[in-house]
Amino acid sequence: MSDPLLRALDHYVVLEPAGAERILTAAETLAWLEKQLGELDALPADLRGLPTATQQARRLLETACELELEPGRTIQWFAVRIEPPS
Repeated sequence: MSDPLLRALDHYVVLEPAGAERILTAAETLAWLEKQLGELDALPADLRGLPTATQQARRLLETACELELEPGRTIQWFAVRIEPPS
């Protein structure tokens, strides 16, 4: 099970093979993961039993930090804390 502190974070850095790193909100990261999962030929085994794309993406967000799209092509995401200016 993932650390509950990670689920409390509001932002993620996402990394794509041919793109620059981006900082997304938790909701944007969830939508980004849904899109990535929708483009796969086959879902990872631990996500297949979940009924919706949102549940699949949420499970992935809470339990992993990378997804292999195809051999040698992986996306990654990392929770980050953005401190408000003081």
